[in-house]
Amino acid sequence: MAASLPVPSSLPRPWTLPRRGLAVFYGCEEAPRLAHYFLPGLYLSRRRVLFVDGANCFNPLLLARLARSRRISSAQLNESIRVARAFTCFQLEELIRRLPDALARFPAQVAVITGLPDLFYDEDISNFDAAASYRKTLAVLARLRELPVATAVFSGRALPRPAAARAGFFSQLERQAEQVWRFAVGADAGVALVCERSRLPAA
Repeated sequence: MAASLPVPSSLPRPWTLPRRGLAVFYGCEEAPRLAHYFLPGLYLSRRRVLFVDGANCFNPLLLARLARSRRISSAQLNESIRVARAFTCFQLEELIRRLPDALARFPAQVAVITGLPDLFYDEDISNFDAAASYRKTLAVLARLRELPVATAVFSGRALPRPAAARAGFFSQLERQAEQVWRFAVGADAGVALVCERSRLPAA
């Protein structure tokens, strides 16, 4: 992967997460998969992770390759991560609702969430039900900001355009976030991170 673009010293460093609050990453369909690239650094900083996978992207083989590249034990890295998968927006809502209890059982410092709001664009679900479930999900994310945990949402926002009734879902998530980052894919297929907003210091 290409090196990240330089950012002013007043901005947080790319490929890091804050110590608390909500950070949103978007900009390409591969954004959920790119969450893996944060995990070795989190391990090296002694931060455990709850990974709520709504994009069906968690890849142990990729994680093992990234561990080898950082000379980290794959087994130890895996022990620092717990993964839960959701295949519908209602399952994702439920897993996010249970995050405070899950954090009590597995004291993690980071919650990674993929597939938000992507799963809520499912055309098999009515606009009314999707909106109601999404409001509950955002309410839980707001409560998580009171805990000593960083929440990082990786959104594949480049997926097919949502129906007009749901077009505001992503902007609602953005407004709630302390940090917003955009993945910028270059002509050489390298990926850089551009900080669009930060109300928190870097990790």
